Amino acid sequence: MTNTPGIVITGASGRMGQMLIKTVMASDKCHLTGVLERSGHAWVGQDIGTAMGGPAVGIAVSDDALEAFASAQAIIDFTAPAATVAFAGLAAQARAVHVIGTTGLSDDDLKAINAASRHAVIVRAGNMSLGVNLLTKLTEKVAAALDDDFDIEIIEAHHNQKVDAPSGTALMLGEAAASGRGVKLSDVSDSGRDGITGARKRGDIGFAAIRGGDIVGEHDVIFAAAGERITLRHVATDRAVFARGALKAALWGQGKAPGEYDMMDVLGL
Repeated sequence: MTNTPGIVITGASGRMGQMLIKTVMASDKCHLTGVLERSGHAWVGQDIGTAMGGPAVGIAVSDDALEAFASAQAIIDFTAPAATVAFAGLAAQARAVHVIGTTGLSDDDLKAINAASRHAVIVRAGNMSLGVNLLTKLTEKVAAALDDDFDIEIIEAHHNQKVDAPSGTALMLGEAAASGRGVKLSDVSDSGRDGITGARKRGDIGFAAIRGGDIVGEHDVIFAAAGERITLRHVATDRAVFARGALKAALWGQGKAPGEYDMMDVLGL
């Protein structure tokens, strides 16, 4: 077991954090070497197994990222932008693979993460699932095949605790659609419509966000023209699909040259 890559999970108490911990502990291809939570959190100092309601596993929740990363070969990080940027610098110091599933990152955040990737492997994606990454590739191909007679609308739905919109996955799909059309998403994005908006601008890529209940993640990419409509859809019913993808990325990154990668690289798409 100790010959396998050691993995640290950040944001241990969160929905994804707990799913990632379970996924890593169930794998024979890696081992859990540490878990992190923010300073002052009630779980800090507790055994992660008992904190999650199960038997002790011999790993205490820590708030010291520098110490935790020192013995890790990979960090899987689904937290918040400010934390992720800090973790990127520390992971680079440790020369550990940093898998980033955090969404809501600003341009400045992305610049800082890119700088860290000069010293370590970073795998960042708005969504870690195989299905969504296939959907992304399909979206790019369909957008390239159809002209502006087809309006592109991206509709995403998530649970009522999600704090950013549009979702990272929706933006990833938007980037793919824009790439297929040979334009920049920032030039054609249209989100948060409300009130008297006027007619839809030809060539725009629209976004709509739904928040409710415990929806894990649903994404529709609609190509709508006069008289016909194409819909590409992905529905996630279990967060395990994201955890499995993130673990695959962490293992894939072992031995790779420093740089910033995405799930398309991991999956060979």
